[in-house]
Amino acid sequence: AVVDPDTGAFDVVRRGTTLEVDPGYLSEPEPIEFPTTGGEVAHAFFYPPTNRDFTAPPGELPPLLVLSHGGPTSAATPELDFGYAFWTSRGFALVDVNYRGSTGYGRAYRDALRGNWGVADVDDCVNAALHLAATGRVDPERMAIRGGSAGGYTTLGALAWRDVFAAGASYFGVGDLTTFVDHTHKFEGHYLDVLVGPLPEAADLYRERSPLTDADQIDCPVLVLQGLEDAIVPPAQAEAIVAALDANRVPHAYLAFPGEQHGFRRAASQVRAREAELWFYGRVFGFRPADDVEPVPLAHAEGLPAPH
Repeated sequence: AVVDPDTGAFDVVRRGTTLEVDPGYLSEPEPIEFPTTGGEVAHAFFYPPTNRDFTAPPGELPPLLVLSHGGPTSAATPELDFGYAFWTSRGFALVDVNYRGSTGYGRAYRDALRGNWGVADVDDCVNAALHLAATGRVDPERMAIRGGSAGGYTTLGALAWRDVFAAGASYFGVGDLTTFVDHTHKFEGHYLDVLVGPLPEAADLYRERSPLTDADQIDCPVLVLQGLEDAIVPPAQAEAIVAALDANRVPHAYLAFPGEQHGFRRAASQVRAREAELWFYGRVFGFRPADDVEPVPLAHAEGLPAPH
C-alpha cells in the first residue's frame, strides 16, 4: 500500500493474498498490558474467540492459548494471521505475548532479557495467562502454552518451572542450553552469551535454565513437533525432552517431520501440525473437534478425560 503520511489514507497497490474471508470469522487483536514480576508491566495482543455462526454456552469461558514468539528478541505484531483465526474461529482465545526482551517497547524493555532468558519470558507468559483468568476473560482450568524455537524453549520452561498451564505444545523448541550451544549453527552460536551468560563461567546457569534439567517437574500433557533436518535446533533437543516425558509417564506425543527444517515449509506438514495440535487440545480438555482430523499417538494418556 502507498500511505499518505499526513492523513493516514492509503491506496492498495497489491494485496498479500487473494483469499477472501468473512470478517465474522476473524478476531481483532486487542493490545493489553498486565503486571509481571519485579513490579514491571508487560505487553501482549489478546484475541477473543470469534465465529459469527456460534456462541458459547451461557457462563462458559473460553480455553486460552498463550503464544510465545521466537527470536527471542523479535516481537509479536497485530497483523492478520489466518493461523490465529484457525484457533479463534474454533472457540479458543489467544494471547500473543511480547514478553520482556521483545522489540518495539523501548531499549530498557528490550534489554530486560539480557541475562534473564528463561526467567523474564516465562514470567511474562505466565502472568499474561493469570491476568486474563483473573479478569474473567478465559477459563483458568483450560490454559495452554505454545511456541516455536525460542518460543518452544519458553513453553517448555513454563511447563517445567511453573504450575499454571494444563498443556503445552513445543515446535522445535530448545530443551538443553548446553548442547544447543554446542550443536547449533555459527550465526547464533554466541547469542546466549547475552541472553544467559558467557561460557564456561555460566555453565551452571545453563544447566539451571535448561527445561530438560527439570523435566521431572512437568506433569501436564505435552505435544512436541520437530523437523528432522533442523540445523538450528537439532532433533536431539526434542528427542531428549520426549525421552524424559516418557520416563516420567507424562502424557505426550511426538511428531517428527522428515525433510522439514527450522519452521515447517511444506503445506502438508503445516496442516498436519495444526490439526494434530487441535486434536491434542481436544484430548486434554475433553472435547471432540468438529473437524475430521487424524488422531495423534498419545503416550500415557490413561488419566485424561474422555472426549464428549
